[in-house]
Amino acid sequence: MHELVGRLAGVADVDREVEQEFEARLVESSTLAFRVAYGVVRNRQDAEDVAQEAFVRAHRSFHQLRHREKFRAWLVRVPWRLAIDRLRSDRRREARELAQLHSSPEYSTEEAIEARRRSAELWRAIDALPEKLRIVTILASIEGHDLVEVAALLGLPVGTIKSRLFLARRKLKEQLQWTR
Repeated sequence: MHELVGRLAGVADVDREVEQEFEARLVESSTLAFRVAYGVVRNRQDAEDVAQEAFVRAHRSFHQLRHREKFRAWLVRVPWRLAIDRLRSDRRREARELAQLHSSPEYSTEEAIEARRRSAELWRAIDALPEKLRIVTILASIEGHDLVEVAALLGLPVGTIKSRLFLARRKLKEQLQWTR
């Protein structure tokens, strides 16, 4: 009986240590999840919601993380995926609303519709990129991080970030052949 109590106390100590480590790492990266989410959804409230959900999921899964020194890189991926999911859901809703606008006699000017169409087309093209290119594009080109910061966030060499950003931009250029 005493042996079982001793093992349970040891588990509680380990759990407390994991909690403290998670909290310390979260403090170091407190705004990272929000910034990544905001870079994707471009709406403060949605980004806050995504970041909150990311923290909850990160907390639930932290004990399974093998390489805890890579916490920031891991944390980037959680809100990234959640934000992409939210964005896709929002786009489906917007497409339905836009279809209703077109069927209504009162809708925006042609320029506004064209701008919205181009924006949606750009984001569809970004979403179509492979994840490793998409995340670099969002962090560097949209979120505004310099290449060294992106490399540190993702735990990759700067040369790899440059290469991925070049490939992403080339693919986007190929996909987005708008008439001028």
